[in-house]
Amino acid sequence: MNEAASEANFEVQLRAEGYTEVEIKEYAPRAPHGRHRHHFAVKGLVLSGAFIVQQGDDPVTFSPGEVFTVAYGALHDEWIGPAGAKVLVGRKFQQ
Repeated sequence: MNEAASEANFEVQLRAEGYTEVEIKEYAPRAPHGRHRHHFAVKGLVLSGAFIVQQGDDPVTFSPGEVFTVAYGALHDEWIGPAGAKVLVGRKFQQ
């Protein structure tokens, strides 16, 4: 499956799962953002670079083709690898 088809399939999946805000975001390299929470759930497909998420004790690095999730209100931190990152991300708000 080519990259465009994979992106399109993931976007369809996000919308089917109730993620109403879907976009491609490009991130510059950055240090940890600081522990925080969102008033929405997040699910993302890494398209390039590295997106690092820490929800417990250990950070997890997500590379191209890998999917990460952060539940609604979950305490977490995130940072971006040295090459930056491009992520297809969805946000799902509680109703």
